[in-house]
Amino acid sequence: MPGFWQSCGYDLLRKGADGRLLVTDDYLRLYYARPELAPLPESCDAERALHAALMAAPRRAVSEAEIEALADPDAQENFRVVLRFRDQLLAAPTLEAFYAGLFQRDVAVPPDFVADTAQVILRGILDGVEDGLDARAAELFFRQQRVTVTEGQIMLADAETVDMHATGGALGDIGRLLREGQVPQRTVDLDVLDQDNAVEYFRRDERRDTVLNLNFGRPGCLALCRVIERWIAHFHGVRVTVKPVREIPHDEWKWHVGLDAEATAMLNEIYNGGEVEGERMKRVIGLFRTDFRDPAVLRPEMAGFPVFLGLATAPDGTLRMKPQNLLVNLPLARRA
Repeated sequence: MPGFWQSCGYDLLRKGADGRLLVTDDYLRLYYARPELAPLPESCDAERALHAALMAAPRRAVSEAEIEALADPDAQENFRVVLRFRDQLLAAPTLEAFYAGLFQRDVAVPPDFVADTAQVILRGILDGVEDGLDARAAELFFRQQRVTVTEGQIMLADAETVDMHATGGALGDIGRLLREGQVPQRTVDLDVLDQDNAVEYFRRDERRDTVLNLNFGRPGCLALCRVIERWIAHFHGVRVTVKPVREIPHDEWKWHVGLDAEATAMLNEIYNGGEVEGERMKRVIGLFRTDFRDPAVLRPEMAGFPVFLGLATAPDGTLRMKPQNLLVNLPLARRA
């Protein structure tokens, strides 16, 4: 199958013997080339010199005096942010260790960088995958989704793509001129992926214009289960089976993990004996049962019990998944 998510920088990384990702100079250059750091026509000589020096030697130390020499205060702050991020990357043995460590201490890393890191790790996890549904489902881990429930169908589309086309922003300045001149604009085709057209994903992966049907037992829902299985195996080294369920049986409910803030809050309330009003409960779009192949990896009190997962939309109809919850909230006897 062709590669996908080529812009994420996966091809610039190295893989260790254990399959973990190792940061390279070219991967660091990818961040130096971001618009926030790339010199502009009005950039001062000091800014141009610092940027050129980092592109030549991505791991070089940069003093505060070098940053303060930049004429633009915004450029100073942008360099501080990226270099702090770089130093944290280089302090960790692998990209996975860096990502997992983010949620064990209070560090200042831009949300976009966190999402980018999750994406490139997932790209490695899914390397060689032939099902476009798996790759599309993995987008939930790092891309906000807009959820629409119509006639019982739970449809997830990329939130940024939907918002961009809704405002005409997809065509930029030309689009605004066309709109002001009342000239009809082209529209984006948001096609629902299914088993029959899943390969289409690999032809348009960077466009973020495919829709995932998350209905119970549908191929998109099962694809999300497979990605969760891979994510847990990659980070924890344990094998699990994830399946969708329609409800959580009371006699088996000993542990749950919300996959987003809204699901976490609702599951906690119900588990602790509270009641969630009906309209709010309608925002639950997925419940999943996670069984561990080897019960010994769980805490003794969890032996023989599954872990239930929940997914729900925010009040504004969006979904921002928190895959880090699967790193820090599972009841494992030891954490990898």
